[in-house]
Amino acid sequence: MEAVLSAGAGESTRPSPSVPPLTDAVEGALREFFASRADTVRSVGGGYTEAVAALESFVLRGGKRVRPVFAWTGWLGAGGDVAGPHAPAALRAASALELVQACALVHDDIIDASTTRRGFPTVHVEFADQHAAQQWSGGSAEFGRAVAILLGDLALAWADDMIREAGLSPEAQSRISPVWSAMRTEVLGGQFLDISSEVSADETVEAALRVNRYKTAAYTIERPLHLGAALAGADDDLVAAYRRFGTDIGIAFQLRDDLLGVFGDPEVTGKPSGDDLRAGKRTVLFAEALQRADAADPAAAALLRASIGTDLSDDEVEKLRSVITGLGAVDDAERRIARLTDSALTALDSSTASGEGKQRLREMAIAVTRRDA
Repeated sequence: MEAVLSAGAGESTRPSPSVPPLTDAVEGALREFFASRADTVRSVGGGYTEAVAALESFVLRGGKRVRPVFAWTGWLGAGGDVAGPHAPAALRAASALELVQACALVHDDIIDASTTRRGFPTVHVEFADQHAAQQWSGGSAEFGRAVAILLGDLALAWADDMIREAGLSPEAQSRISPVWSAMRTEVLGGQFLDISSEVSADETVEAALRVNRYKTAAYTIERPLHLGAALAGADDDLVAAYRRFGTDIGIAFQLRDDLLGVFGDPEVTGKPSGDDLRAGKRTVLFAEALQRADAADPAAAALLRASIGTDLSDDEVEKLRSVITGLGAVDDAERRIARLTDSALTALDSSTASGEGKQRLREMAIAVTRRDA
């Protein structure tokens, strides 16, 4: 355990020969958890085993494991000992974040009507296709969405089970409980803000940043770091520094995601290019472009408003890319990412985290804000 975890805690989020150790440890913990539920799942029968197998495949199929890595590194930087008796429990607790992520992704794909995820059909599409192939009664799309909602719910319920059964001391459980609760509330609130801003056509940069803060930053980096700090019994000053770092890097992470959602290479991201535009996402990138267009180019503003949330062709997506770039919104996003990264690293450098923890968090901050997938 020690060799695996100590080697991988500073991994990049991009595949490389140095990445697997911690990723493998997280996936091993998840496999063990799924195996622990197998008998109960089989006892239900009626195709439930196959449905849960699809969830397991979805969870284990890939992903950057950003949340467990930040939680583990937060624990390490707050004094966690990879050779100590608490390391296995800390790993299991950190790994439970992947089940929260699975819930969020499965449900988000339904909300966004996304058809692919990591190069595979999304869960609701997979089960819609199964329904159609079997020529069952009723609507295939409705069946697919219903199954995906249930599997997303199961992932969230199992995240709670996994962290409860991680083997933490009563004191550690008590410390992390309010962090875990706040994180779940915030990510669901962020999802609400996201869909609410779409239907209300809230076009402000401020609204988009608020979505980023709660839908992504809080549960991607800030709260996982907070969770790791709480596991290690960190003091309030380190928790505050971690949360400042996590908020800034989390928002920068989402700003990079916004850029990839419009300009990303589908072969790398695993999702169709321009999906955010078709889905009507009121991202910071889009809001900034619209604000600039309102001030200087009414025709571009009209095009952006008429196009967002429609079934755009590839040529139409390319035209919108050109407009967004020409308005300076892409350069603005890159400047925001740079400012937030600098602010985060300043908070980290002045914190009481261990030298090793600081170095690894610095490397991870650069990796998640400069990624291409």
